[in-house]
Amino acid sequence: MKQLYECRDRLQAQMLHDALATHHINTVILGDYLSGAAGELSALQFPVLWVVEEEDYVLARQLIDRYLSEPEAERLPWRCSRCGELVEAAFDLCWNCSTPRDP
Repeated sequence: MKQLYECRDRLQAQMLHDALATHHINTVILGDYLSGAAGELSALQFPVLWVVEEEDYVLARQLIDRYLSEPEAERLPWRCSRCGELVEAAFDLCWNCSTPRDP
């Protein structure tokens, strides 16, 4: 396992995790709930995304960089090619049928 990216919050961590999963890159999110134990720990604990297979690291890093460099305004909702559901731009999987977004 290799550390990939320190996320700003739990939502970003999950979105990146899901986006990489559509490319068959297995990741885990660690430190997701550390801020809940803030009595003894620093209150500034951010979730960290780790890539499971080190050989996936370079591609995963490229995909994250590309995803994060897209301006928010350019991320438009998309229509699922399988079920026709309208899906918010932040998601790469259809919430209705789990079909990945077409490239």
